[in-house]
Amino acid sequence: MKITNRRAFYDFHLLEKLEAGIHLTGPEVKSVKGGHMSLDGAFVRIIGSEAYLVNAQIFPYPHARLENYDPRRTRKLLLHKKEIITLKSKTQSGLTLVPLSCYTKQGLVKLELALASVRRNSTRESLKKAAAEERRWIVDLSDDDFAKLESILKD
Repeated sequence: MKITNRRAFYDFHLLEKLEAGIHLTGPEVKSVKGGHMSLDGAFVRIIGSEAYLVNAQIFPYPHARLENYDPRRTRKLLLHKKEIITLKSKTQSGLTLVPLSCYTKQGLVKLELALASVRRNSTRESLKKAAAEERRWIVDLSDDDFAKLESILKD
């Protein structure tokens, strides 16, 4: 069981990855282990000296009581104090914390986080720019340049 946030790979440049535990209730653990979780639109916020997972949706476990259950509630992340301090300083410098995936490790639910910067251009746009630049170089080359290039390649 591995739940991934595919959108994060397209929207962000991933710089550094780390692993964190999540503070969940019993029915939430059962639901996550069953694969009923969505990380779409989720992000990590550091408030004070604690890290929280915001806007992640864990669908209700069908065999549990559903009274007063909020599937998008804010959940505490389990990180060391030093990790939180370094992450807080890096997020204040303009980076964001994005959840990449959720999985189990030795029976415990873990969340893979990444420090990331927002991608300004989409991959499609950057490919179009590269192709246009290549075409411009081909048009700029004259026949004399091709002859010089061939002589260099033959040597």
